[in-house]
Amino acid sequence: MSLAGQYAIVGVGDTKVGRVPEYSKTGLALLAAARAIDDSGLSRDDVDGVLTSQMGGTFIYSLEIATKLGIQPRYTTVMELGGATSVCMAQQAAVAIEAGLANAVLCVHAQKQATEGQRPRHGGALLRGFDEFDRPFGHPGATAVHALAARRHMHLYGSTSEDFARIAVAERLHASLNANAQRREPITLEDHQASRWVIEPFRLLDCCQVSDGAGAFIVTSAKRARNLQKPPVYLLGFSQFHPHRFISDQNADLTSTGAVVSGPRAFAMAGLSPKDVDAAELYDCFTYVVLTELEDYGFCGKGEGREFIKDGRIEIGGSLPVNTHGGLLSQGHVEGMMHVVEAVRQLRGNEVEPARQVEGAKVVLVSGHGGQMSTHGSLILGTERP
Repeated sequence: MSLAGQYAIVGVGDTKVGRVPEYSKTGLALLAAARAIDDSGLSRDDVDGVLTSQMGGTFIYSLEIATKLGIQPRYTTVMELGGATSVCMAQQAAVAIEAGLANAVLCVHAQKQATEGQRPRHGGALLRGFDEFDRPFGHPGATAVHALAARRHMHLYGSTSEDFARIAVAERLHASLNANAQRREPITLEDHQASRWVIEPFRLLDCCQVSDGAGAFIVTSAKRARNLQKPPVYLLGFSQFHPHRFISDQNADLTSTGAVVSGPRAFAMAGLSPKDVDAAELYDCFTYVVLTELEDYGFCGKGEGREFIKDGRIEIGGSLPVNTHGGLLSQGHVEGMMHVVEAVRQLRGNEVEPARQVEGAKVVLVSGHGGQMSTHGSLILGTERP
């Protein structure tokens, strides 16, 4: 039996994004979770599943969050798929409910990098092959990996820094309309080209923010969702694909993400195609990732992304608005959780600033992308069941 439309997101919550020194990471997570529960109309006693990411080195972190919320879960686990975690939480929650392990699952993620910096997530455990060998000799991590991939795309398909700039400009436009965005000052193509190099071909404005913040959402059955206080947002299609661990493994394709596999599977489950999508909340740790995801999901052919993004097509009012909240590039970096929250609010209607509401939105694609182009999750959300 297909799970398309059998489960729904019924509550979302978030916190301020940027520098939030007054809250700990756990404090942010608890605040977002409490807001999601309140938004859903469920009580804490109704929530019997809790999923978190590995937010710091705390042992069994999901149970710490559950206990501090006064929840004794029948189902809980910690998930770690990098930037794909939040999208894949929605999938995991639906599968758990389908299996009878829980009735309502809270999914929560928080970041505290703006005020605390980047800390090991596993009690200081090394990323073997990276922390032991790469980092000590000058490899700075995600930026270098994605810069290498972007260079390959430029070589094969002729994409340019100016093409990447169009993505940064569009997302900053959306962030300028979002009261809860870390960077709201509009930018131009010239501003992008004048920003300093980080690692070529990435300039500063090609790179995501460093942020504090948290978001959360609750998944339950479609049947139960119909009786709650907010319009349900249905999980129409979802899938995952994780092609490798490190970009040096096997035959990693530098010009594609896992969306080339997970995307078609998610669309097939939903019975939809890219032309049915009204907006896309695409993981955007770097501008290049958005460009290649547009190609990988089939909104355009491989190498055609640079033309697809021209003439305001990915801006609000265009044919495919992308990252209507400003994304990681401008709203803030909470590893894709805000992409899910934004998608739900867009589909409910009248829950975001009117200037950035996608008129008549019924289907939104959300992607998650993690590691060294290692993990990928695809989630298609909609207002109507199939």
